[in-house]
Amino acid sequence: MLRSVLIALSLIAFPAAALAHSCPSLMAEIDAALPDASLSEEERARVMELRSQGEQQHQAGDHDASMTSLEEAKGILGI
Repeated sequence: MLRSVLIALSLIAFPAAALAHSCPSLMAEIDAALPDASLSEEERARVMELRSQGEQQHQAGDHDASMTSLEEAKGILGI
């Protein structure tokens, strides 16, 4: 019984941990694409703002919000 409960808890916790670990990879993708991106100054500023916001949200443990911010930045970059 206890083993079943532990397995169930592990399965519930795993997706949250997986999301938490994809924030840094999204930040790295943005960082790699930004220098060569053809963006207006406004778009570049928005990407940098979203990137920073996403990092702060990640550090605060709000991984859903971080993913949203970082995905929006990627969308502006076209990646």
